[in-house]
Amino acid sequence: MTMISNIEEFFAKGCGRCDRFSTTDCSARKWEAGLIALRRICQSLDLEEAVKWGQPCYDFAGRNIAIIGAYQDKFVLSFFDAVLMKDPDGVLEKPGPNTQYASTIYFATDEQVGEMEETLRAYLDEAKSYAAAGIKPPKIKRDIEIPEELVEAMDVDPELAEAFQALTPGRQRSYAINLNSAKKSETRISRIAKFRDKIIAGKGAMER
Repeated sequence: MTMISNIEEFFAKGCGRCDRFSTTDCSARKWEAGLIALRRICQSLDLEEAVKWGQPCYDFAGRNIAIIGAYQDKFVLSFFDAVLMKDPDGVLEKPGPNTQYASTIYFATDEQVGEMEETLRAYLDEAKSYAAAGIKPPKIKRDIEIPEELVEAMDVDPELAEAFQALTPGRQRSYAINLNSAKKSETRISRIAKFRDKIIAGKGAMER
């Protein structure tokens, strides 16, 4: 499957990451009302909308703020730079056991978005304030220099995170080297999308 590149496709057909794309079983179509409600809130806060990793991503002041995703049993709003978030309402959860910070709000019904709108707006405004002020989370020292784009992709894609953590150090390094060789962030994001199936299959960047 090929991930979508047009934002409208996500809300009409899905992300393009599985064979349910553009079918009635697609997660994005199942949660259409809730996802559109999240989109409305993000757009009303002057966040810039784009497609990244096959999902609607919202930026402010040149920084990724949040991303929307859909699964069969839930849909989500995930925050980047989650370590900075104060989470006064205790609504952020870890997207997977190998993720370091609670970054994701889970929704089990479409109606929850409206019920939580005040909280969602407050959290998005908080994330915007860090971007506007240029405040970034402290860099984490790693044995392998994983590019920021891959860290962000794993934060919002638990399946990818689990698979990458399960790779041997040599295979992890092969992806880090390949991605870090790209000068532009857009190129690294594009490569991650192409590598996703390989990572999940347990292969290195140069393996067939």
